[in-house]
Amino acid sequence: MTYISELRSMVGTRPLVLPGAAVIVLDRSGHLLLLERADTGGWGLPGGFMDPGESLEETARREVREETGLDVTDLTLINVFSGQDQFYRYPNGDQVFNVTVVYEAKAQVRSLQLDPSEVRTAKFFPIDQVPDDLIAPEVPILEHYRNRRVKGSM
Repeated sequence: MTYISELRSMVGTRPLVLPGAAVIVLDRSGHLLLLERADTGGWGLPGGFMDPGESLEETARREVREETGLDVTDLTLINVFSGQDQFYRYPNGDQVFNVTVVYEAKAQVRSLQLDPSEVRTAKFFPIDQVPDDLIAPEVPILEHYRNRRVKGSM
């Protein structure tokens, strides 16, 4: 039983505040990797919740490796996202207020090894051409990242 499933056995679907990490993985062209999630059907960044005793950097690396088979080493902190716009209700009714630390990393992508229990498919997108069916908490993250890149290119 995982940490979160233990918590869920005690509190049911009530909202939990959960820390986690997400990674904006970029290929050589500067396109970002998005995953079509198996649990929600929407698109999102590689990432997930922190395990007890783990650092956020370790969470970021572990989640990218588990979901895509990629190893990321140099993580650059982008921002921390929390609050009402990070609320999410999973299709099974579980509610969560995410506290997500977002990193950027470049990856030498040869091939992806997707975990089918977590990921349906994966694709690199230009930042201005991401799918419309993003998971709700990802929208402000990607808007922030897009705005940051536009300001950086001026």
